[in-house]
Amino acid sequence: MNKKDIKILLVDDEPDILEIVGYNLSQEGYQVTTASNGIEGVALAKSEKPQLIILDVMMPKMDGIETCEQIRKLPELKNSLITFLTARGEDYSQVAGFDAGADDYITKPIKPKVLVSKVKALLRRLKTEEESAPVVTIGDIVINREEYKISVKGKEVILPRKEFELLSLLASKPGKVFKREDILDEVWGNEVVVGGRTIDVHIRKLREKIGNKSFKTVKGVGYKFVE
Repeated sequence: MNKKDIKILLVDDEPDILEIVGYNLSQEGYQVTTASNGIEGVALAKSEKPQLIILDVMMPKMDGIETCEQIRKLPELKNSLITFLTARGEDYSQVAGFDAGADDYITKPIKPKVLVSKVKALLRRLKTEEESAPVVTIGDIVINREEYKISVKGKEVILPRKEFELLSLLASKPGKVFKREDILDEVWGNEVVVGGRTIDVHIRKLREKIGNKSFKTVKGVGYKFVE
């Protein structure tokens, strides 16, 4: 996919952020649309159908967490990447963002060139997803990468994007121990900085939805999927 075909929606209530970040992304050749609050952001997401949405957390009318939740309910935007760009770096805020369905979390302040680099890393996932095998069946679990759906014993289970990608990675080689650093690299990208608790939070959510027995912790190393 060419840069000129990629749409990015930037949602932030700070005019300076919209101007600076929007300018730098536009200079890279991306189509950039901006919104100053969550309500406007959801409306533009519906009409523009961007490949990437960058959200601030603290915004008037509708905060970033709720905005993310609303966007994730829209089937036409199921493949859109969402990352938070915010000054709030506390763990609870990051966890809330991931629980809402975000793909990544970028903390302000950040240099424009570094932000552009992180955006490029995020967008590389679009190509990776297109090349994935469409359907994988392991025991009672069916993973449909094409439709971003899974079913367990014939019952559909809804997963946010990052949980889906983590499950897909671990289930790609049942029994293999995936090191924490490899999981971060494969699922979040080596140019994206996330908190140390990120993997643990996502594994906990997968255990709640799919079953504790499917995921084993290898202390000091990482995680593996067992049939």
